Amino acid sequence: MPEIKVVTEVAGRVCALSVETGSSIGSGDEIAFVEAMKMEIPVTSTAAGKIKSILVRIDDVIAEGQAIAIVET
Repeated sequence: MPEIKVVTEVAGRVCALSVETGSSIGSGDEIAFVEAMKMEIPVTSTAAGKIKSILVRIDDVIAEGQAIAIVET
C-alpha cells in the first residue's frame, strides 16, 4: 500500500490530535492542530486512507514542512 506523509505548513506547537493510529480518514480530514501566533491552524490529510502512524505528540514543537503522520492509501 502506498504511504503518504502528512506535513504541516506552519511551525508551532501541537495543541491537539484529532485521530489515532488505525483511524480511517478522508481527504481533507483534520489530523492535528498547530498553535502558531496565538491561532490554532488545522493540519489536514491530502488523501483518504488509514492512519499508519502519528509522528508527533501534544506539546511537541514542530517545524514548517515537518511530517506529523503517515497515511496508508
